[in-house]
Amino acid sequence: MSQTFSDQTHQNLLSRIPHCTGREVSDWLRTVDEGPALFRFEEKVSWLRGEHELSYGHAKAIIHEYDLRRAARHL
Repeated sequence: MSQTFSDQTHQNLLSRIPHCTGREVSDWLRTVDEGPALFRFEEKVSWLRGEHELSYGHAKAIIHEYDLRRAARHL
């Protein structure tokens, strides 16, 4: 069962991603956009973790941010 992060936790995770991974969040969002066409949230998280060896929390934060920005573009 996946856990739900608060907005504050989500922002804290995003702010630590560049330090922990050596890549900016924008780079990770581009990686997700150019990655395989997966539909389910957990599939995207699993792909990002397996392909790029990210922690669960960081992968989940990246995919959540990707989905938030994608939804905002379609409004």
